[in-house]
Amino acid sequence: MTTQAHEDEVTPRVRSVGVDRPLHWLACGWRDLRVIGWPSALHGLIVAAGGLAIVAATLVYLPLLPGAVSGFVLVGPVLATGLYELSRVLQEGGRPSLGHALAAWRRGTRPLVGLGLLLLAAATAWVLLTGLLFAVFVRDAVDSPAAFLRYVLVSQGQWLFMLWLLLGGLGAALVFALTAVSVPLLLDRDVGLRTALLASVRAVGDSPVAMGFWATLIMLATTLCLASALLGFVVAIPVIGHATWHAYREVLDVESLPRRR
Repeated sequence: MTTQAHEDEVTPRVRSVGVDRPLHWLACGWRDLRVIGWPSALHGLIVAAGGLAIVAATLVYLPLLPGAVSGFVLVGPVLATGLYELSRVLQEGGRPSLGHALAAWRRGTRPLVGLGLLLLAAATAWVLLTGLLFAVFVRDAVDSPAAFLRYVLVSQGQWLFMLWLLLGGLGAALVFALTAVSVPLLLDRDVGLRTALLASVRAVGDSPVAMGFWATLIMLATTLCLASALLGFVVAIPVIGHATWHAYREVLDVESLPRRR
């Protein structure tokens, strides 16, 4: 068997999708949340509580706050692992329960841990970079949330804020391309981390407008959640998590790949 034939066997085929499909995925995500109920909503509660804990911890050094919160969002695709499993069980005609979500972590432990560590490293690097930018360039006293916002948005911190947004946007785009469908693929099929990441990048590249729209919807939902003091994550995380499962099933043809046991 040639190397190319082996790659064809283990690499899922990518389907191009229309620009309106992300709206359908969101509708499916909302439906799954309503049908599954509290096991799904529990994921949102945990993420919201975790985000609030991070905010409380970073109040001792406010410049770390934006980096810590946005870094926490970066690991969202792995945090939603249980939601992908709940949608899988529901799609196959089963009755999803919290036990299914917990079992998902055991079934996909090794590759999911590998991806989780990569995202954690990226989030940590982003927090450190945020702190470094402020430590090097900020000379004013920033000792309250109001002082922080005044420095960043009104006074001489505007250029620093724009630089931070640019770097953050580039990093977020890379993370999105790598994780758009890789986590549900790792959970569902017996593939390696490299194969899953490449499949995700190809899926984004084959439908750039639709996947760009999907990324924009996720970004808008995240912004609204941050504006709601993170409470919006209680609903947004389950809906987006379930929707991501449906996006994965639509953009990747995985029927020829072995199921993960």
